[in-house]
Amino acid sequence: MTNSIVFPGGQRLEIFQGDITQQRVDAIVNAANTLLAHGAGVAGAIRTQGGEQIVKESQAWVRQHGPVTHAEPAYTGPGKLPCRYVIHAVGPIWGVGDEENKLRSAILGSLILAEKLELTSIAFPAISTGIYGFPVNLAAEVFFTAIGDYFNTNTASPIQQVNLVLYDQTTLQTFLSAFSLWQHAAKKSSP
Repeated sequence: MTNSIVFPGGQRLEIFQGDITQQRVDAIVNAANTLLAHGAGVAGAIRTQGGEQIVKESQAWVRQHGPVTHAEPAYTGPGKLPCRYVIHAVGPIWGVGDEENKLRSAILGSLILAEKLELTSIAFPAISTGIYGFPVNLAAEVFFTAIGDYFNTNTASPIQQVNLVLYDQTTLQTFLSAFSLWQHAAKKSSP
């Protein structure tokens, strides 16, 4: 089963199991809440590995800009992490309504922000699939559709590498199965 694809503009998407806090990319994406309170899951791991500097910068962001929205992520420095930035994307809570569009907005907002920051590589976790309860298979579909649409319409994007870094084997297998289906559907719909 393949775990990568290269888009028409040369941008590469890779899917693998790993620890997002160890990614040596320009930015990692944090699965955040609107107040950037770094509790459990990905946010907790980023706080633990990155240190209190990320917490301080997050609090300052919210004081200055207000709560973070799905479509407009925040960003901070990396603290002790091996990346240049942490992009804090607010994923939807399952059951609140319009979850697929909110997740898509968080993904696209992160890519748009990465371009504004002039980044060439970014790593995403499976946003909202932990304590927020978003079904993993549906999240995978949203990720592939959003990323595919973004790079198929932004072929000149300076982002060259997108990693989907999944914490456990079960999530990885679900994403890889959805990726295979998405690739098959994309091939059938292309002229």
